[in-house]
Amino acid sequence: MRRIALVTLVVDDYDEAIRFYTEALGFRLAEDAPRPDGSRWVVVEPGTEGGGTALLLARAKGVTQRARVGDQTGGRVGFFLYTDDFARDHARMSAAGVTFLEAPRHEPYGSVAVFRDLYGNRWDLLQPAAS
Repeated sequence: MRRIALVTLVVDDYDEAIRFYTEALGFRLAEDAPRPDGSRWVVVEPGTEGGGTALLLARAKGVTQRARVGDQTGGRVGFFLYTDDFARDHARMSAAGVTFLEAPRHEPYGSVAVFRDLYGNRWDLLQPAAS
């Protein structure tokens, strides 16, 4: 079996990113290990261990990487957080201070609302429609 295990998300600061993804979005901190070069290997997962694609939070190095923080997809929605209970997660995330850019919509493919992470990257919170 093949799958995408990790996607790199360039961040300004490890600790503020960990706080946002674990506290505001409810992700699980799967790994936080120091590296010999002074960086850290930080992995957060949206669900249970091994339950899907995880994020590798990588601190930006240099001008080029710093310019990408918060705009890794040129302003498009680049990340899709699936849920089995849209109303629950939307309410919890809103209460935690997550910025939603629109009111929830109910489309043929499911319930969805676009939100921004702490750096400005756009995400969809999405509960797929029942098949």
